[in-house]
Amino acid sequence: MTAAPSIESAPEPHSNVAIIPGRVAQLRASFASGRTRSLDWRREQLERLETLLREDGEEIVAALKADFGKPDFEAWAADVIAVAGEAKLARKHLARWTRPEKVATPLEQRPARSRIVREPLGVVLVIAPWNYPVQLLLSPLVGAIAAGNCAVLKPSEITRHTSAVLSRLVPRHLDPECFEIFEGGVAETTALLEQRFDHVFYTGNGRVGRVVMEAAAKHLTPVTLELGGKSPCIVDESADLDVAARRIAWGKFLNAGQTCVAPDYLLVHEAVESELVTKLGEVIRGFYGDDPRQSPHYARVVDDRHHARLVGLLEGAEIAQGGERRADDRYLAPTIVRDVKPDSPLLADEIFGPILPVLRVRDVDEAIAFVEAREKPLALYVFTGSEDVEQKVVEGTSSGGVCVNATLFHLGNPNLPFGGVGESGMGAYHGRHSFETFSHRKSVMTRSTRFDPKLAYPPYSKLLTRLLRRRL
Repeated sequence: MTAAPSIESAPEPHSNVAIIPGRVAQLRASFASGRTRSLDWRREQLERLETLLREDGEEIVAALKADFGKPDFEAWAADVIAVAGEAKLARKHLARWTRPEKVATPLEQRPARSRIVREPLGVVLVIAPWNYPVQLLLSPLVGAIAAGNCAVLKPSEITRHTSAVLSRLVPRHLDPECFEIFEGGVAETTALLEQRFDHVFYTGNGRVGRVVMEAAAKHLTPVTLELGGKSPCIVDESADLDVAARRIAWGKFLNAGQTCVAPDYLLVHEAVESELVTKLGEVIRGFYGDDPRQSPHYARVVDDRHHARLVGLLEGAEIAQGGERRADDRYLAPTIVRDVKPDSPLLADEIFGPILPVLRVRDVDEAIAFVEAREKPLALYVFTGSEDVEQKVVEGTSSGGVCVNATLFHLGNPNLPFGGVGESGMGAYHGRHSFETFSHRKSVMTRSTRFDPKLAYPPYSKLLTRLLRRRL
């Protein structure tokens, strides 16, 4: 594989921060005009987004490759097709999702009808990270469009080629009176967060998530925070190790480990730890060959800073597989580390790279105790042939989501909400859950005027009070 083009070959993303307040005001005026409320408008914008991905997908994939050598298949599957599928699903079900929801009315409030009406929030802000810079910008946008909002998009400045492509394509395809995209880094993000939005959707790390939440609090703006965390993977002695090795290696080394729900570390039953490590090594060679650097199916670390950080984590580690690195093209081989101590730097923060620490445990109870002693992860994986072990792990741990005998696949089901808990985030999206995130569920009651007993009004009788107290 040829070296990934240097990220410095693309201009540094930036925007004129002085125009941000005025542009947000224009979007707010567009929303106030009622332009976005029509279901026909929403369907049209969703269809235009699908067109963008279909007609300009090759250019998007090329930008992802230029930024960090993302393999074509991974770029198409995770960043292009995934968003197109979300848009198509929303367009198909929009009428059902927006239909008023009838709910029961208590007997003492009848005759009346009660319902829940979904209404758009207004103007929303979506801030995306660099690891899946298309999916994590445009997938939330699908929900914002479906709910009838205007939106400001802020792509990551780290993936410069992708940011430039998106900033050109979005205005070309989507309604420019209702959508805006601002490139840039800290200055632009800070300027955007000074504005009042009706919802802020941020994907990234917890440190910046706190900054986003603090800025949003000044305007009492609700937030969705899709953060990360150290997603554990428990391997029980009853697991099918051949299947486990393939699925763990795929989930871990996809995008060179730069996935927020990648298995961050393994907790393996001591009876099968050695065998699993051997099988993982065999799978890695089967996936990427003897020299993964030459494989067109293996990505690169996104920039020099992250590469240096990851290399530093390997200092003094017992490397069972991989470890090779090249700074000139930000290459780090798929790496497995054994005999990791609980206080190792590898277990301190989310790795977010192609390094997989392996820890031995005596049983599933020890694995559960290890997980629960730490912050709640975004995802948790368990490989087991025992339904009892599965139930024990699901009930005994807290995480954003759980996948049994697989990795990452729970993200692909739009019927499942995707989101974190505790340190791994708040709120959820995907499928209808995206639409709900960007909607206000408004309570509406309509009472009949044909029956209006005076008993319910002052002066209140003793009889009414007695009747009321009997409800206790």
